[in-house]
Amino acid sequence: AFYVCFLGVCADEFSVLRSPQSVVFRDGSWPIPGERIPDVAALTMGFSVEDDLSWPGLGVGDLFHRPRATVLVTVKGVDKLALPVKGISYPIENAVPFSLDNVANAIHTLFSEETPVVLQLAPSEERVYMVGKANSVFEDLSVTLRQLRNRLFQDNSILSSLPLNSLSRNNEVDLLFLSELQVLHDIASLLSRHKHLAKDRSPDLYSLELAGLEEIGKRYGEDSQQFKDASQILVDSLQKFADEMFNLYGGNAVVEVVAVKAFNSPLTRKSRSILQSSQSETETPYNLAYPYNYNYSVIFNIILWMMIGLALAVIVISYNLWNMDPGYDSIIYRMTNQKIRMD
Repeated sequence: AFYVCFLGVCADEFSVLRSPQSVVFRDGSWPIPGERIPDVAALTMGFSVEDDLSWPGLGVGDLFHRPRATVLVTVKGVDKLALPVKGISYPIENAVPFSLDNVANAIHTLFSEETPVVLQLAPSEERVYMVGKANSVFEDLSVTLRQLRNRLFQDNSILSSLPLNSLSRNNEVDLLFLSELQVLHDIASLLSRHKHLAKDRSPDLYSLELAGLEEIGKRYGEDSQQFKDASQILVDSLQKFADEMFNLYGGNAVVEVVAVKAFNSPLTRKSRSILQSSQSETETPYNLAYPYNYNYSVIFNIILWMMIGLALAVIVISYNLWNMDPGYDSIIYRMTNQKIRMD
């Protein structure tokens, strides 16, 4: 089940636009700590977290049907996005930077043999991290600023269909904002060519960070017509992206959007830029166990019941030997006794 959850931090606001029936978000205004947003993503996907999340907004849901994908979009530089009112919103306490590295690590570790799609991308910083089948699916995705600019001026770009209004295709700041929207469009477009990946058993993860709107605000001011137009274009693009991803995963995905004006502290993280399809990390900073193999349960049951059978056999044989009557039960003693009588 693909669940689309849009996280909007509007001066600390978390909004859920859509979700499958297997994931339950309760309607209410319970504040959620900003540092626990990755735990919400992990729990909705069925993974465990180190510390229990005592947040009433997330219900138990269906434990046997988990989403096939989670999409988290972080929008920087805006207090609130005018997202559709049909969603559920929660206030956020302490908007600190976060990452989904632990969730990506859990997916890659538990489903390493099935090569799930894991894509983490920050276009403005040219930061990209791909794992598994993402390398083949998104090998044509524009990830550098030069590639993004060139992509915008191709015939099939969003510039041919997007109403720019007060935005200009000749301004670098505007082009950065529009190029991020192009990335959203291209992700859904490329995934639509590999629809079979949305139907496999391994969950997928998409983590995107958009800073174009923040640059628009710095360049023109937050009261400018450019900022207002950009905000509306972004909302429309996010809604369209959510609908496309939701449909590609058959209504079994989670799409989350976080809109945050400014983080309370800088994010310290290990930089990663991995585009090769054959990457292997020999050391992991999370002290994870060895990758889980789905043959483990089969091998475990074979060994378990074989040992139980052998143990029962030893007990039965030992019991019968201990209680055996040598003159009656043993053929050796009977034959020896007859030979003595004949002599």
